[in-house]
Amino acid sequence: MLQLDDQQQAARTWFESLRDRICAEFEAIEREAGSDAVFDYARWNRDDDPQGKGGGGTRGLIKGKVFEKAGVNVSTVGGEFSGDFAKTIHGAGDNPSFFATGISLVAHMANPHVPAVHMNTRFLVTQKRWFGGGADLNPPLPYDEDTADFHAAFKAACDPHGTDYYDRFKKWADDYFFIPHRGVHRGVGGIFYDHLEGDFEANFAFTRAVGEAFLEVFPKLVRRRMGMAFTPEEKDQQLIWRGRYAEFNLVHDRGTLFGLKTGGNIDAILMSLPPEVKWA
Repeated sequence: MLQLDDQQQAARTWFESLRDRICAEFEAIEREAGSDAVFDYARWNRDDDPQGKGGGGTRGLIKGKVFEKAGVNVSTVGGEFSGDFAKTIHGAGDNPSFFATGISLVAHMANPHVPAVHMNTRFLVTQKRWFGGGADLNPPLPYDEDTADFHAAFKAACDPHGTDYYDRFKKWADDYFFIPHRGVHRGVGGIFYDHLEGDFEANFAFTRAVGEAFLEVFPKLVRRRMGMAFTPEEKDQQLIWRGRYAEFNLVHDRGTLFGLKTGGNIDAILMSLPPEVKWA
């Protein structure tokens, strides 16, 4: 059983509370669309850790009229990194022990005019302690208004915490969410940050601001577009675009690799994959 210190417990409690509020908002959107879809929650435990630290989490999944497939996961795990993988982790050094807690969200939408989205924030402890995460918007049919509102929300979250945060973390997202073999970005960007260490309270406050920004802006974008009519050609375009999303997550995404290398829940790790994809 995991033994959490005050910082670890505070982070875990926040991620779980954010999950609950996001899920409630997504369910409210479904009700507005005349759907009774709700999140189905599956708990999982990590019992095979050699150190006995274990841990686990909750995988929440909704399949509705608006959210074709959306997952909101919270996991809290501990143990040891295996082999050479430890050398790739910030602060692991010669001690492969780790603790991690975080929230991860991906939403694939039924209407191609509604942008898909990814968001995650996390707190990791090795020989160092740091926060990381971010959010990026992935519209099959981009709208400049949606892109501008999404970026404005995260700039407003960044500015009180660091005058250079938005520019730095926007560029980081642009560089990270790029598919080299396609030569294209996965979407229209957002922010991405990692290894934010030092002042726990300041970095935790920023991480909470990122979560609040997502909860404020994304439901607004969904409600703006979810009632729009779409053509079979536009749906086809969405399915082809989803192929690029799947390629990135399976080939390049560090979070997918981290989950697989640390004994995470397979269904939760691969929750990010779209429910239906097409390669032309």
